Amino acid sequence: MVVSAVGSSRVTLLPGDGIGPEVVAVGREILREVAGRFSLELEMEEGCIGLTALALHGDPYPAETREKVSRSRAVLLGAVGGEQAGQTEYARRPEAGLLALRRSMKLFANLRPVRIPDALVPFSSLKPAVVRGTDLVVVRELLGGLYYGEPRGRVRNEQGEEVAWNTMVYSASQIERVARNAFDLARTRRKAVVSVDKANVLEVSLLWREVVNRVHEDYPDVSLAHQYVDNCAMQLVRDPRQFDVILTENTFGDILSDEAAMLTGSIGMLPSASLGAEGTLYEPVHGSAPDIAGRDLANPLGTILSVALMFRYAFSCPEAARCIETAVHQVLRDGYATRDLSGEGRRVVGTREMGDRILGRISVSEGG
Repeated sequence: MVVSAVGSSRVTLLPGDGIGPEVVAVGREILREVAGRFSLELEMEEGCIGLTALALHGDPYPAETREKVSRSRAVLLGAVGGEQAGQTEYARRPEAGLLALRRSMKLFANLRPVRIPDALVPFSSLKPAVVRGTDLVVVRELLGGLYYGEPRGRVRNEQGEEVAWNTMVYSASQIERVARNAFDLARTRRKAVVSVDKANVLEVSLLWREVVNRVHEDYPDVSLAHQYVDNCAMQLVRDPRQFDVILTENTFGDILSDEAAMLTGSIGMLPSASLGAEGTLYEPVHGSAPDIAGRDLANPLGTILSVALMFRYAFSCPEAARCIETAVHQVLRDGYATRDLSGEGRRVVGTREMGDRILGRISVSEGG
């Protein structure tokens, strides 16, 4: 797997918009506590992105933030986006800042692990027999496809009707590098890759499948299967335990990983790691949720588990990652949950209290 060695111990925090500042505040405390326990000296600084950056600098990814990111070994991102009445120009949308961040860090591989130990089984909306034991990773290509393809645009045609278009574009080299990442990851797990495409209708997917097949020749110890994206979406809710590593392109990966998040019971549970040539970035999968922002209702566990991934990939400290993951599972097993996971017999707590309870478990854990 490709993990950047850029930087030393500097972490840039980008709280962003909506609930981002609340969950990143919790993540900062987890970072500080766990780094201390494992004798890791981290430098942390904060930058702005998205709507917040637009308001302050007129740019969703300003030069000041770009400079901080370039000096960092890892970035912890909260969320980007929210209400922006009347804004249709792409370059001035908060999401443009997120895509610019990924491009500046050359983050081509996004890893979204979905693991459901017994402590999480009661939270899933699916039957326990279906989800128990699920342990998969979605490896999503992050710099190609519809989100970056050119040409793109929006005009009014000769008849006065509005027309918009985007272009799905991939090169063989883009596909090969993310495929190798997926196969390398599979070698550390159960040695099985499912590559997801739409090769029955898309030329891009035909190329995707051909390149993945070629790369697979270098990994004879790893099994490879292909699924169309619609079938994969169905299989994820029918039998998620069949999957080990799911490899797919940008748009399909965005959708499938959000679907996979609901296997855990809430999109607020899912962490992610984005790996590339200019650093690594960690963020929860959820959005900015402006309707609950500032109300101490957000689930911080996706961010906390993203911090665990940071220790695993950016700082090569799997013991610290396991410490965080164990604390999360213990608190869930104790019956504590944020509002999105509420249910019979669960003690609903706010964002800050959930973070405090994780910290409490970390402080009494062994190791470090």
